[in-house]
Amino acid sequence: MCKPRGIRQRLMAVACWLLTAGVLPLSAQESTRSQESARSQESPLSQESTLPLSAQGDALTAMRSYQHYQLGVGPTHILDTYLSQEKFSGTGITFMSSNMAGKADSRWTTLWQHMVNLSTNKDRSKDGTELEGAYHLSFGRYYGWHLYGDRWTLQAGGLADIGLGFIYNTRNGNNPAQARLGLQLCPSAITMYHLRRFTLRYAIDLPLLGVVFSPNYGQSYYEIFSKGNYDHNAVPTTFVSAPSFRQQLTAIWHCSDRLSLSLGYLGDYDQLKVNNLKRHVLSHRIMIGVVVGLNDK
Repeated sequence: MCKPRGIRQRLMAVACWLLTAGVLPLSAQESTRSQESARSQESPLSQESTLPLSAQGDALTAMRSYQHYQLGVGPTHILDTYLSQEKFSGTGITFMSSNMAGKADSRWTTLWQHMVNLSTNKDRSKDGTELEGAYHLSFGRYYGWHLYGDRWTLQAGGLADIGLGFIYNTRNGNNPAQARLGLQLCPSAITMYHLRRFTLRYAIDLPLLGVVFSPNYGQSYYEIFSKGNYDHNAVPTTFVSAPSFRQQLTAIWHCSDRLSLSLGYLGDYDQLKVNNLKRHVLSHRIMIGVVVGLNDK
């Protein structure tokens, strides 16, 4: 503390007062202002690095995680030379349930899909009838890319498909039915383009390798299951012996944040040539459905 004793002491006292009362608060103010300036310069960066990522994460989750339920009707064409050399055509229905799950911080998504198909078919003379049914359980994993500001999504991966079904010919006395059982490993791809209130989606699955059950030419099911006569009935397949594929084109209208409606086409082309037997089940469906959890972009 400064005590005034003479002119020199008084000048020193004034200097002490200015130093304590004026300079120090000013330096504190300058320090405060510099800190506020630094914060103001840092805040745009922090906002820019945080808010868009959060918004982007919500958009990706809404775009990649959904449940889709569809019901369709359309023509079916069947040829199974184990039952008949005749081709059959008719009308069928298909129910499909798809569950796609993905996380905002990962490019990977998982697909579980169930599909049930039933059809009744007539030969060209309208005298014979074949009933056809199948159930497919599919599991897939996809890696995704998000382009043009997340408007366009590309996903590529693999799909394992287990199929179980039958074809029944009402006119055959011996061997009236043919079983359908197989496992296929499929390269698979999905692309989606997001508009303001709509999403366009296309998916394709191409069986590459697999194994199927098939009786041999002229072999009855009685020989296989009652007598135990195995004759190359578990057959490995490739895209050459089973040139099949499944494709679907869908337009999705987002009528609310959590509910959307869909309309599309499903083409399922199941073909097989093993054990000197030929089979194909070609189905075309117009599908309508409901999507839960796919928000609009």
